[in-house]
Formats: sequence, structure tokens, C-alpha cells
Amino acid sequence: MNILTQDIKYLQGVGPQRATLLANELQITTVGDLLSYYPYKYIDRSRIYKISEIDGNMPYVQVCGQIFSFESIGEGRAKRLVAHFADGTGTIDLVWFQGIKYVLKNYDCRKSYVVFGKPTVFNGKIQIAHPEIEKAPENIKTLASTTGNLFDAPSQNPNLHESELDEQPTVFKGLCPSYNTSEKMKKSGLTSAGMAKLTANIFKLLKQHPLPETLPQYIIAQHHLMPYDEAIRNIHYPSSPEALRHAQLRLKFEELFYVQLNILRYVKNRQLRYHGIMFGNIGETFNGFFYNHLPFQLTEAQKRVIKEIRTDMKSGRQMNRLLQGDVGSGKTLVALMVALIAIDNGHQACIMAPTEILAEQHLATLRQFLGDLPVQVELLTGTVKGKKRTAVLEGLVTGDIHILVGTHAVIEDNVLFHKLGLVVIDEQHRFGVAQRAKLWMKNAVPPHVLVMTATPIPRTLAMTLYGDLDVSVIDELPPGRKPIRTVHMFDAHRQRIYELMHRELSLGRQIYIVYPLIKETEKMDLKDLEAGFEEISRAFPTYKVGKVHGKMKAADKDQEMQRFANHETHILVSTTVIEVGVNVPNASIMIIENAERFGLSQLHQLRGRVGRGADQSYCVLVTKYEIGETTRKRIQIMVDSTDGFEIAEHDLKLRGPGDLEGTQQSGMAFDLKIANLARDGQILTLARDAAKAVIDSDPDERNPQNDILWRHLRELRKSNINWGAIS
Repeated sequence: MNILTQDIKYLQGVGPQRATLLANELQITTVGDLLSYYPYKYIDRSRIYKISEIDGNMPYVQVCGQIFSFESIGEGRAKRLVAHFADGTGTIDLVWFQGIKYVLKNYDCRKSYVVFGKPTVFNGKIQIAHPEIEKAPENIKTLASTTGNLFDAPSQNPNLHESELDEQPTVFKGLCPSYNTSEKMKKSGLTSAGMAKLTANIFKLLKQHPLPETLPQYIIAQHHLMPYDEAIRNIHYPSSPEALRHAQLRLKFEELFYVQLNILRYVKNRQLRYHGIMFGNIGETFNGFFYNHLPFQLTEAQKRVIKEIRTDMKSGRQMNRLLQGDVGSGKTLVALMVALIAIDNGHQACIMAPTEILAEQHLATLRQFLGDLPVQVELLTGTVKGKKRTAVLEGLVTGDIHILVGTHAVIEDNVLFHKLGLVVIDEQHRFGVAQRAKLWMKNAVPPHVLVMTATPIPRTLAMTLYGDLDVSVIDELPPGRKPIRTVHMFDAHRQRIYELMHRELSLGRQIYIVYPLIKETEKMDLKDLEAGFEEISRAFPTYKVGKVHGKMKAADKDQEMQRFANHETHILVSTTVIEVGVNVPNASIMIIENAERFGLSQLHQLRGRVGRGADQSYCVLVTKYEIGETTRKRIQIMVDSTDGFEIAEHDLKLRGPGDLEGTQQSGMAFDLKIANLARDGQILTLARDAAKAVIDSDPDERNPQNDILWRHLRELRKSNINWGAIS
């Protein structure tokens, strides 16, 4: 039996109870799973400090000495055990608040121990709370007198031999791993040190058995990678800092390589399997719109994107393209123009939006753009019922309706098309894969697919999450738009904020105010929407103030948003439900209360609600005075830049890629365990190039030197649903 597939409960130190815990907390069920649970950091434990060298500001220290007495202090829940510990140069206190019986049973006075932990100062005395303790080896005096680095102890320290070092506790072997563990795990003894003991037990079993390779030799040689067996051993127990760097490179490359191989393989299969509808004509409808109804001159970015989409649609292969563009960059106009190409080629188009109000907004925008052109555009949402719904469904079947705009309602089984040729999905991340897949079934030949997002996605993230899609970017704003001016103000500047609001309102403009909460909570000292609504109503008695939040009924929320869009309401107090919402060119101020509580991408999305007209618009980020350094950086980035892609890159670096679970809908079938998309962009590019070379040279997967590669990819994928062929 392959040891990597062995049930984790049979590993020494685990058993049934811990196995259940590992499965529930970390999804670790086999020995291989545990080997793939990598340390998140390493601590150099090759150095042994003298107690006289320690102060309370040091991160971690390791000392060798003896417990000379125990002392129990306090009673009940306040009870703690203190061990007085000495090494001949001084004394420190070791303190336990839990597990006191275990400590008294397992540690004895006058025996030598190696103690490791974080020193702090309490009542003028150095102490280490809940230290890691191991029995000291026989040659403790030799080790205790060593203050240098013991990475190369056998060669640098003549007092230690290779065989002696192997017998030492792991604490003397240099860089020691630290593993993330949960509170439940810690209560069962599975602390970071406990996890290290389990991985050490695996390596005892594997002492004479190298792990099987997972990459072809030619790829290992081409990219100068460490062998897999060596990399796994060094990622858990590095023999040197240099070996750790090589291990990390190998495992990051492999992880990203298989993600990209998985994506590119299905792109290739999809291209072979699904032939696209040929849209070879640019006819009267497109030309009539372009020459007579175009509302403004296209930007160079819009022209480039339309050309890229046009190339796809006449290529004979099915288009699957992601269109990225900041709020207000003109994505809807692009969507309309490519829909007109579909119409000129005898097909229909469907535009799906995440909310009814956004669908209605698209409908109004398209009809306004089209004017008197003979293009029938209709709406289908949950509120379209009765005779109107019947008429829409009939018009789709006969082909009288050319463009359907709608919400999830468009994917219902009874919605049938005469000839669906193009599907446009707006804010695509708000739809599940299964929902989008239903649109494929609406035509005998799968329609072309254009997915749009106003959330700028950093290149490294796009290559992973949307690597199965071709990407187009609109990186210019339409002419006449002024960049939004962003300012940071503190709570104490309330009067200045009100003055700005009065000025804009007197000019006939409108204002958004966004709060992070609906009602005030005891745990968070934040401004809440209800209190804010009352305060604004009192401060601006001659203006109408509306409010919108997620707890409202959908119909009430849409009605309130529509009142604001129709200029019936002057100030809209809201939670983040307006992040993706109605287009109000007359709104010129976005005030975000407690801006420190929002991430960069969300701040940018909210800011994009204004700046849609020709007037100068403002975004006011309001925070309390005391904010942390990271928050201050985030706010400053917003003040300095209106470039969504630049902000997205900063966001990725500040927050990391986050939880990528659930991104299987984009072709990614497994989590990243060691690679970091914020930091490993260069490795990702190398991995993607290597994966593309494999796909190009071995499209039929028959090259014997790639057997190991295809077999390993199947093992990685076998527990996952294959959504790879769905955009």
C-alpha cells in the first residue's frame, strides 16, 4: 500500500479521535494530506541563549537548564503554576494557566530541559507562558555553551557527531516549522509542536523510501528544480535556509503549474469540442447604429476590445471572454455593439444582470442608445408576469425579440430562444456556474459568452481564477469624464463635510452616504445607518433623505433606489447594497463612514457610484482619528489613485488572494497551499508558460515522458466536479 494514501489515524501519534479532528479542522485524512500541510513560518532554534542575555522584547528564545521548584499561585480560574527555571547565569519563570496536572506529572525538578517560547516581563521578572519543553540531551553542557548557529553542527562543531545530532530533539536542528492550528486542535495536544511531531513520524517511516516524483525530469531540469522528495523533506525540516528556498520554489512552481495545466487543458478540449457560431457579417444594424446613433466617440480602449471580440466571433470557435473595465468605462456600450453583430448574423443576444434594478437600468440604457433602430429589446425578471411575460416568451421563440435583458429569470427552463448566439453576463462573480451553464443549453450550438466585471482583477489573479477565459480590458474613461476627487476626513471634520454637501445640493446634485452597519452594536463603536439617517434628516431638513439596506424587502429597496434615480430623493443613506446598483449621473458626492472598515476593492466600487456625469465628483472617506498603519496606507492609496487596476494590485498585496475555495467555477479545481498570488507572479508566469508548452507539444496526452504529469493531474482532480469546460 502507498504510504501517502494511508488513513491518517494509523500514523503514530494520531488515532481515531485526532484523525476525526484533523479531518474536520484541516480536511487532512491521509498521510499525503498531512505532508501537503506546509508550515507557515520557521523559527531558528539552532541558537541556545543564556538566561542572562534575555529581555522581554525578544520574539522567541531557547534556553537549557533545570527546574528548581514549582509554585502554585491563585485559586479557581485564576490559578496558575509557576516553575522557577535556572541555567547558572540567571533565572526565569515558566507559567501555565492550563494543563497544570500534565506539567506536574511529566516534568521533574533537577532534570535538564530545553525550553522554548516568547519571553515577556511580569512584575519586573522575565517569564515564558506555556513554553515548549523537551528533555535535554546528555551533552547538554556542550550545547548550552554553544551560542553560534548549529545548521552545520557536524562540520562546524567538533563536539557533535552526525549520529549524535540525529538523536537530538528537533530543536537543535536549525529552522523549525510552525503550523497553523485551531483552538480545538490545541486542546487535543495538536499544537504547532504536536503537528511537527506527526510529520517527523512520517519521515521516520520514509527514511529509506524516497517519495515518487510528480513532475517529468525534463521540466525539473529545464527549470532547475529540486526533486520532489528532497523538497518535501526540506519544506518541513530545512537542512539550511538555502535548501528551504529551493524547496519553496519547487513546490510553488508545481502547484501553480498544475493549476495552469488544468485550466489550459480544458481550454484546449473546449476548443476542440465546441465549434462556435460564425458571425462573419457586419451588416445594416451595426452600421446604422455606429454611424447614426453612437452617443459619443468610442475610446481607443473600446475600439480595441470590440476588435478582439469581433475576431473571436468570426473565428469558428466559441468565444469565452472576460471584459474588465472600471465603473463608467463603457462596458454596456461594448456589449450592445457586439449584440448588434449577433443580430446582423441572424441570432439573438441575452444580457443577464445580478439584480432587477440593474437589469432595468441596462434595458433603459440600451433603448436610449438604439433610438429608432428596428431592434426589439425586452426585459424578463421575476416581476414580469401575466400577459407581459407570455408575450416576451413568445417573442423569444419567434425571434421577434432581438435582445433579452434579465436576471436569473432568463435561465428558467421555459425560456426558449429562436436562435441564441451571444450571452453577456454582467458582474459574473454573482452567478454560480450551474446557473450560467443553463444558458449554454438554450441553443444547439453553444452561444458566444462575454462575461463583464467592474471589479479590476490583478493579472496574477486573473491568470488563475479566469485563466480559461481570454481577457479584454477597457482602461480608459469616456471623454468628458472628470476623475473623482477623493479626500480623507476625520469624524471631527463633520462641519466641513456638511458644508461640501450643502454646496453640491444647492447646485441641484445628489449625495450617497454609506455606513458599514444597519444598527449600532455593543461590540463595535461604529456609526450605524439608522442613527445616521436621523442625523442627516435633522441636518438637512429642506431636502428629502432616503435609506436602503439589505434587510429591506427587494421591492421596497428597488423602489427607494428608483426614487433616488428619478431625483425624488436628494440624499441616499445606505449600506453597501449600492456597491453594484443604479446609475445616477447627477450624484456627485459619495461619503463613506467608517471607511477603515472597508477593503480597497469595496471602497473603489463604492466610489464608482459617482463621477458618472460631466460635473466634478467627490468621494469623502471618513474615519476615526486613531487608525492603524495598514489602514492609513489603504486610505492613502484611495486618495492617491483612481486607477482600479493599480488599486487591485495594492489590495492583493495588502490582503493576499484570500480564500480561493469556491473558484472551481472558473476552472481552478484545488486550493493553493503554498503559492501566494500576491508575491509569486514571476513563478506563476513561468508555470503557465511551462504548462502551455506541454499542451502545445502533447495535445493528445500521448507523449510517454508526460505520463507522470497526466497521471498526477488526474489524481489531483479526481475528487472535484469538472466545471473546467464552463466559462
